Amino acid sequence: MNPDFAVEIIRLMMFKAVSLAAPILGIGMSVGLSVSVFQAVTSINEQTLSFVPKTMSIVTFLVLATPWILRTLMEFSTVIIQLIPQMAN
Repeated sequence: MNPDFAVEIIRLMMFKAVSLAAPILGIGMSVGLSVSVFQAVTSINEQTLSFVPKTMSIVTFLVLATPWILRTLMEFSTVIIQLIPQMAN
């Protein structure tokens, strides 16, 4: 395996990891921001008020996005498996 090939595989892996994690992190950040604004406006400083909505929204997104996540991971695994013969060179 030459260094260029290894770098390309690592680049593909990092891109897939970011593309799968970005929507989850984005939802967590947007819900956290909206709850923080709500807490600032109403002067309610309850820790569970920020934790529960964030957790529920992320879990809901994961349930809805599971087919997309699995399909993406299966496509990536297929590409990596198809590249195995080139790794020996």
